[in-house]
Amino acid sequence: MAPSTLHRHINDGLIQGEQITPGAPWRIRLTPELKARFLVTPGDGFEPIRDAMDTLGLSRQSLLQRGNRGELDAVHIVRGQRKGLWIKTIEHNNTLFEPTS
Repeated sequence: MAPSTLHRHINDGLIQGEQITPGAPWRIRLTPELKARFLVTPGDGFEPIRDAMDTLGLSRQSLLQRGNRGELDAVHIVRGQRKGLWIKTIEHNNTLFEPTS
């Protein structure tokens, strides 16, 4: 990941990091939760951030703020040269069309 991308994710609140003093290296703890946010393939219901903006009718900044507050799930996808943030826009309910007893 490029340093500029990492700094953008820290500024957007998607990754938690700390600096002891200004100009010092960033410290980022690699927790299982953080590792799970960086995937090769997205799960069901995830869309690229540009599509999620259209689907949910929100700006990029609103999507990032809701992801930071935990209201939306977001993952960073890496596919060859293509990289980007994907937002979960659809909650799949496997029992929606199952017959009732």
